[in-house]
Amino acid sequence: MPPVAPLLSLRGLSRRFGALQVIRDLNLDVAAEAAVGILGPNGAGKSTLFNLVTGDLRPDTGSIRLAGEEVTGLPASARCLRGIGRSYQVPRPFGGMTVLENVLVGASFGAGLPPGAAVEHGVRVLERTGLIRRANQLAGSLTLLDRKRLELARALSTRPRLLLLDEIAGGLTDHEASALIDTVRAVRAEGVTLVWVEHVVHALVAVVERLVVLNFGTLVMEGPTTEVLRSRQVKEIYLGIEA
Repeated sequence: MPPVAPLLSLRGLSRRFGALQVIRDLNLDVAAEAAVGILGPNGAGKSTLFNLVTGDLRPDTGSIRLAGEEVTGLPASARCLRGIGRSYQVPRPFGGMTVLENVLVGASFGAGLPPGAAVEHGVRVLERTGLIRRANQLAGSLTLLDRKRLELARALSTRPRLLLLDEIAGGLTDHEASALIDTVRAVRAEGVTLVWVEHVVHALVAVVERLVVLNFGTLVMEGPTTEVLRSRQVKEIYLGIEA
């Protein structure tokens, strides 16, 4: 049998802003149903990488393939319909709409579902993310934890095959982060492929089995979670410890 193509494949990906090279000749494969964490100091290029994958930014060079299909030239809306979903580090709900209405936007336009199916899917997503009791509440009135839950729910409403999580545990207490981790674990158990950027390392360790480390837009190291965290190089670059 021929080898199975990775769900996400990046080849020679580069992006600069003026004189600043943010992503440099990056190669990365993510297998279907994998859970991969991305570590790196501020300015390492992590959010820019997500923006390139989702189509919010275009690369200067390189290619992005989803399940073997070239998507580099596609707009963000087309990539979403093909199964790329994401959350944002700072939640971006429609504050004047209800929680359910926010999710229906994703189900209708991100997943392309007709009205009846969109409502059914939206309700299921709110149940999965612990927000069903907030369905008719305005999104702008939610607590930080529930805004983070809604950010995840909005991403899930698009029915992603590949889910990019951008610091979804940031700013939460340990107790709040634990509740969110349980939800992310359940999402992964359903077969959704995860790529998670996070500074809360214990949250990553609880879910992912592989870590990728970026520094100045370059892939420094990748491998099993425990192996990467023990690395002298990672401690010096990411944790700021002279090993």
